Amino acid sequence: MASTLSLSPKPPIPLISHRTQFKPQNFYPLTRSLISFDYDSDKNGFQTQLSRRKQVCCVSTTKQEVGVVGKSDKGREIEYLVREFRWGVRKLYRVGEEVRMAAYVQAEAFYEPMAFFNDVFYEFFKAEVLSDLMFRMRNSASDRYACLVAESVNESTALQELVGIVDVTVQRHEDVLVHFSGAEEYLYVSGIAVLKKFRRQKVGTVLLKACDALSRQWRYNFLALRAYEDDLGARRLYSSAGYNVVSRDPLWMTWFGMRRRVLMIKQNNFQD
Repeated sequence: MASTLSLSPKPPIPLISHRTQFKPQNFYPLTRSLISFDYDSDKNGFQTQLSRRKQVCCVSTTKQEVGVVGKSDKGREIEYLVREFRWGVRKLYRVGEEVRMAAYVQAEAFYEPMAFFNDVFYEFFKAEVLSDLMFRMRNSASDRYACLVAESVNESTALQELVGIVDVTVQRHEDVLVHFSGAEEYLYVSGIAVLKKFRRQKVGTVLLKACDALSRQWRYNFLALRAYEDDLGARRLYSSAGYNVVSRDPLWMTWFGMRRRVLMIKQNNFQD
């Protein structure tokens, strides 16, 4: 069960208004290209450009690099957006080790095994997922991007194991807005992933409920996500959460071996 990960081509995320570019310390060539973000912000503070990195992948991210994502949140009271089925969902703390844990959850869910040198390529993939998450956390406005994580509410350890993750981003792409009458922006849900050993335990359900809670906080009535057309399990989960299919990728994509995706949307009506 997984929706589109940030490493796959998808609409750009809205970022804070200044120009920057993430520069990992070390790169290594891969057989596929990955997405990086090189952007200018317009007068309203929205990202206007998404560029493709040329056949490179970050293979090492130092502890110092992870540490500068943000300061520790030790001593703060945990604020869960949703707390059900023994799981609690909250925003990701800007703490180095927890960022690594969140990236690992997505890497485990989205990595596709290779026939040769699988362990090596898996390490490359984990490093790229981590650097991508760090970039979003460093450069995204706090009211336009959130990384939500699920954990057990029954454990009392200082650093609990994260069992699930989902990204939520404010977007305004016309091909999606045409399905939302009168809306100027919407919340895009992506990268939803659950550790294999915790699947079929309602983690995905609670993550999607947390997206609804966040949309209430940020006052957005409309949500959208994409899922693979042949991933019936994920589509059932999203349908049970109130999402409906409104469009599909072009059929010609399958001619080139690409999996076709569906666009699913949901509307929440909040009372003032």
